[in-house]
Formats: sequence, C-alpha cells, structure tokens
Amino acid sequence: MTLGHSVVKHTARKIRKLHGGTIVAGFAGSAADAFSLFTKFEAKLEEFHGNLERSAVELVKEWRTDRVLRRLEAHLVVANELHSYLLSGTGDLIEADDGLLAIGSGGTLALAAARALVAHSGLAAREIALEAMKIAASIDIYTNTSISIESL
Repeated sequence: MTLGHSVVKHTARKIRKLHGGTIVAGFAGSAADAFSLFTKFEAKLEEFHGNLERSAVELVKEWRTDRVLRRLEAHLVVANELHSYLLSGTGDLIEADDGLLAIGSGGTLALAAARALVAHSGLAAREIALEAMKIAASIDIYTNTSISIESL
C-alpha cells in the first residue's frame, strides 16, 4: 500500500474470500473505499443468494448512481469457479474473453505476463498468478513482492 510516492505497508491483504469461501474478491485503490465496496458487495451476495453475476450487476448500478459511492476510488475483481468480473464506479462490469483480469498500478504488466505464461508454459493457475505478479513487481514501483494468492 502506498501513500503518495511512499510505501507505507508491504503486507496489505487486498484479496479475500466471500460467501462461505465460494467467491474471491480483490481490490485496487483506496483501502477505505475498497472495504466499503467489500461490505456492499457482501450484502449483494446475501441478497441474491450468492449469484455472482447478479450481485456484481447490482453493485455496479448502485456504485455508478449513488452520489457518495460514485466518489470511491477503487476497482474490484470478483470471481467464482465459473466467472470473473472487473467492477468499477464508472459502470464497468467486464468479463475477460480469456478469463484473465488484473487491476492496480501493475495490472497491465501482470496481465501481459499471465497471458504469455498461459500460452507458453504448462504452469498451473496458481503458479501463473504468482509468476505474473513477480514480473509486475519487478517493473512497477507500486507493486511489491509480498504476494497473497487465494484459490477456489
């Protein structure tokens, strides 16, 4: 986690399991904003009985239209065993064509690395995620090497 141009916490956990461990969610951006979004998303999951797509759609609609939520500066990636989505306050609800998503300052670097590893290695998903994050961290000054991985 950074504050301005300084690293203030190396071990922040920006990913967590939700809905009894059946859904994983991660954030990039302001930590306080992200925790607010996690809470809202968890409420949507409860309201829609764990339906990931419906919960994501409803959160994005509320996030985009609510005056307070609209000011939140964060992105969420949410996934279950079948689907993964990138959510934002501008109304984005994106499901990647290849199933790979990444957010944050090193997101595009990690995504490129993951795509290359998927295409040219026999690594398992967990190892691809780890190696892609290591590559991003070696290039992006705001991506560190304290990496947490959650699996479903």
